[in-house]
Amino acid sequence: MAKTLRNLAPTLGPSGRHDGARTAARLAGSAWCGDGVVTATAEFRRWYAERESIDVAEVQRIPLSSLEGWETLPGSGNIAHRSGRFFTVEGLEVRSPGAPVPAWQQPIINQPEIGILGILAREFDGVLHFLMQAKNEPGNCNGVQLSPTVQATRSNYTRVHGGNSVPYLEYFQAASRHRVQVDVLQSEQGSWFFRKRNRNIVVEVEEDVEVLDGFRWLTLGQLHGLLAIDDLVNMDARTVLACLPFAGPGQAGASSAADDGLGGAIRRSCDEEVGSLHTLGEVQSWITEARAGAELRTATLPLGELKGWSRSEYAISHEDGLYFDIMAVEVKAGSREVSRWTQPMIEPRGTGIVAFLVTRIDGVLHVLVQPYVRPGHPDAVELGPTVQCTPGNYAQDALPARLRFLPAVREAAPERVLFDTTLSEEGGRFFHARNRYMVVETDAGPELEDPLFRWVTLHQVAGLLRHAHYLNIEARSLIACLHSLIGRS
Repeated sequence: MAKTLRNLAPTLGPSGRHDGARTAARLAGSAWCGDGVVTATAEFRRWYAERESIDVAEVQRIPLSSLEGWETLPGSGNIAHRSGRFFTVEGLEVRSPGAPVPAWQQPIINQPEIGILGILAREFDGVLHFLMQAKNEPGNCNGVQLSPTVQATRSNYTRVHGGNSVPYLEYFQAASRHRVQVDVLQSEQGSWFFRKRNRNIVVEVEEDVEVLDGFRWLTLGQLHGLLAIDDLVNMDARTVLACLPFAGPGQAGASSAADDGLGGAIRRSCDEEVGSLHTLGEVQSWITEARAGAELRTATLPLGELKGWSRSEYAISHEDGLYFDIMAVEVKAGSREVSRWTQPMIEPRGTGIVAFLVTRIDGVLHVLVQPYVRPGHPDAVELGPTVQCTPGNYAQDALPARLRFLPAVREAAPERVLFDTTLSEEGGRFFHARNRYMVVETDAGPELEDPLFRWVTLHQVAGLLRHAHYLNIEARSLIACLHSLIGRS
């Protein structure tokens, strides 16, 4: 490569380096724990099939006027819960001078409370396991998906709905009593949620934990294998898994420069002591510059007065039939905290594509990221994948600059596609929202960079993920998928 890697000294103290190395090493062991993966996966499939037969929900589309417990507010047309909790569907006006689309209006979900996405961890025979839940959400296209130990909004775990309590919640509300591996606020979809954040947390316990119906301990290696199955590991589990501290000093392990396989390139990319095309300081400065230069102004509007959107009996839709609809469902689910309810949801028009281009620079895997400006991001700008879009929303012969790699991703030769799985987005607010998640390898390197795109390593991504609002939810899902390739040759 014309540009060589530079070493980046971590900014942690000695104890931080030691703890990070130990945690990353145990995670690597859990990821590599593969001797029993086939058997465990067969056992998992039997358990999962049983959960599918038990945890059945009936979800029916209903007229917006049939929402119970919700009301269309007079004057604004906003849709709100009568308790004043959960969330509201409002209108939003967005102005971004100089952008390809400088102004628009849209519906958006306003849910100001912070939810908990928590995973319990425990070591068995020297290998970390994670307590996962088989959970049915009304927006899931296939019913049951694998979710965190706790996946709950504040309204849910404070039991505004009058239903059952949330199992295992106490471990995350009193996390300081245990070993906290991850604890960071992260955003959700910035195009559909207005400044929504969740606490992504992993708590490791030493004591025995009663495993309730619908829950199961799995190793990271098993979870990585399950990520390759369509619509199985849900979005909330993926974002927490992405925040695990994989990166640390010495993570190249037994890998050497002679190990030119994909797994070796990923392990070196996770190693803080291995070089990178840019320093972390340079990457952070680039992000800060993007945030400082993003002129984004938002203002809430009455939902009933949005230009370009109209309300029919069953949906609020865009006049061009693009983007998404606001619709309503009735849910009957015997295994949930409440057995029956109705709610509004966002239903996207079409399946999206979310992709990383990756390359090996001096044997170290780098991923190509770009800053995304979204009206719902708490800091306006977060790093996202190389490609993130719903293709049907764009004229394919006039793609914006940020989608210039979409053709390369869609037309990639099969041998260059390292990961390709269709996964669901959050099923509690979005109805059948799915994206095709892809990792595509290219031989190109620094020459692909321009003001919109930068190559970063996985240890730099891990450094950013220790803090809130640096990587968007789609990028975090892809990072979890990319980590699942560590065992590939």
